[in-house]
Amino acid sequence: MDFVLPPVGEGLIEVELVRWMVKPGDAVKRGQSLMEVMSDKATMEVPAAFAGSVTETLAEPGTKVKVGQLVMRYTADAAATPEPELVGAGVRMPVVRGELSGVTTGSGAANGRPNVIPAATTSATVAAAPSVRHLARKLGVDLGRVRGSGPGGRVLLDDLAQFLRPAGTPTDAPKKPDGPPLDLGKPGTRIKLVGLRRKIAEHMIESKRHIPHYAYIDECDLTDLVRLRAQLKDTFARAGVRLTYLPFVVKAVARALKEVPVVNATFDEAAQEVTLHDRYNVGVAVAAPNGLIVPVVKDVDKRDVAAVATEIERLSADARAGKSKLDDLKGGTFTVTSIGNIGGLISTPIINSPEVGIVGVGKVVKRPVFDAAGGVRPADLVYLSFSFDHRVLDGAIGATFGNAVIRHLQNPAGLLLPDKFG
Repeated sequence: MDFVLPPVGEGLIEVELVRWMVKPGDAVKRGQSLMEVMSDKATMEVPAAFAGSVTETLAEPGTKVKVGQLVMRYTADAAATPEPELVGAGVRMPVVRGELSGVTTGSGAANGRPNVIPAATTSATVAAAPSVRHLARKLGVDLGRVRGSGPGGRVLLDDLAQFLRPAGTPTDAPKKPDGPPLDLGKPGTRIKLVGLRRKIAEHMIESKRHIPHYAYIDECDLTDLVRLRAQLKDTFARAGVRLTYLPFVVKAVARALKEVPVVNATFDEAAQEVTLHDRYNVGVAVAAPNGLIVPVVKDVDKRDVAAVATEIERLSADARAGKSKLDDLKGGTFTVTSIGNIGGLISTPIINSPEVGIVGVGKVVKRPVFDAAGGVRPADLVYLSFSFDHRVLDGAIGATFGNAVIRHLQNPAGLLLPDKFG
C-alpha cells in the first residue's frame, strides 16, 4: 500500500525530509513516528495512520517532499482496523518527557507513585494559577490528571512536587541536563548537512558574506546582580520561575535599545534601507540537539523580569524538544547569545541577519578589583562581546549602546521596576 505525506501545517505544501525513523522490514504501530520533516526552523514528526510493516522508503533525507507525494510503501496488518483520529492527522510534535518515568494512575498512597487521576478533564479547564501551568508544561504533566489539593480541586505548586523525580529516586541524585544532550559526533563517520544544520549553515554564510562585522568587548561588574539574584531565586522558584542572569540581560538590552534606537534595527539588503523598530523583540540563542535556534521574546519592554524568565524557559524548552512554533522564531530585532552556562569568557558572535547587532555573554567569574579608594575588593565580572553591522553602526554608537547595557546591568534593582522608572 502507498503512504503519501499528509498535511503538515496550515499553508505548508513542501517540507524537507530530515530523517527516516523507520526502515524497510520494520513493524509499525498506529501513531508511531515514521519520519522527521522540517519547515523553516520547526521540526515535526509524521505519525503512521496504519499498523503493518514498512516495505520501501521512496525519499532521501535532505530532499524536499510535497504534501500528497508518495514517500513510502507498506504492507497493512490484516487484523488491524483504521483509527479515524489518526487518518490525515498530519504531524505530531515531539513530547518533552522530563523526569516523569514511573508515573501511574490511581492512588499514590499505596504504591508511592505520583497521585494522578483519570483524564476526565483537559489541562485548559483545570483550576490552576499561571505559575502552576508553566511548571506543569516544563515537567510535561497533564494538569487534567493531577488531583488538586486546593479549594474546589484547584491544583497547587505542591501538587506538582511529586512529579519532580520518579518514586525511589534519591534526593541527592545528580541533576539531569535541561534538555537532550548535544550531538558531539562519532569518530570515523560522515555527516550529511541536512535539515536544521543545513539551514543554520546557509544563514551563517549569508550573514558573514554580506555583513561587515566589527567586534566590541567590554567588562561588566555584576556583583550587585549576583547578590540580587541570590536573594530572589528561591522566591521565584516557589512561584515556578527559574531565575538566571539571562532575563536581566534581556531586560537590560531592551532598555539600551530604547536609548539607542538605531541598534534596534534590521537592514534590507535589496532595498538598501534600515528600519528602526518601535518594538523590542529580543532573540535568545538556544543550543538544541540539532543546532542553534533563536526563539524571540516579544515585547520585552512590556514584561517584567519574571515574565521574561518564564518566556525564556518556555521558548528554550520548545526549541530543545523540536516544538518551536514558527511565530516564536520570527520578528527579532536584536539577539542575545550566552555561553556562560557552558564556559568561556569572550566570543565573537555572528549577527542574526537582518538584525544589525548581537551580544555574547560570557561566564561570571570572581576577580579582585580596585575600588574608588584604591583598595582591593572581590567582584563578579562578566565580559560582553558585541558584534555590530558596520554598514549601519559605527564604533562610537556601538560603544554607546554597550555602555547603556552595562549601566542597566549594574543597577539590577532598576530592572525589576516598570520601564518608565528604568
